[in-house]
Amino acid sequence: MRSNAMAAHWYAVQCKGGESFRAEDHLKAQGFEVFHPTWTVEKRYRGQLREIKEPLFPFYLFIQLDEHRDNWAPIRSTRGVLQLVRFGTYPLKVDADLIEALKQRSEKAQHHKLKTGDKVLITRGPFKDLEAIFQTRKGEDRVIILLNLLQHQQRLSISRKDLQRS
Repeated sequence: MRSNAMAAHWYAVQCKGGESFRAEDHLKAQGFEVFHPTWTVEKRYRGQLREIKEPLFPFYLFIQLDEHRDNWAPIRSTRGVLQLVRFGTYPLKVDADLIEALKQRSEKAQHHKLKTGDKVLITRGPFKDLEAIFQTRKGEDRVIILLNLLQHQQRLSISRKDLQRS
């Protein structure tokens, strides 16, 4: 089903509520190239903080199609798909540069999460502008860091909002 990438364009697909992951799986199984930008958010589930993957654009994903070679008919009957986004009677083409920028940002976001041992900069409070080492999360809003004070590493609990990767 794949076609020459030079003749293919990206299109937006509107999905049924809460079924964008299902639509992505079924479109890929049919051989289509699909881009479904997601991000990871932390949500409380049964009293525990968990990382959950959510769509960046709820109800939408992107598909690459060749106007002349690909069979578009199966798309509208794919599980989870509502329709191709249209402008009048024609499917709306999405700029390939926009898709590429979204892919790059998506990859950067995956690497942006703090891991044990990462260097961080404190951005607010009495320890502003000091470097520390990220150790772990503590609840929903707080983290534990190791800060070198008086030539000893001290464990501090501070707000996640007061940190940035250094």
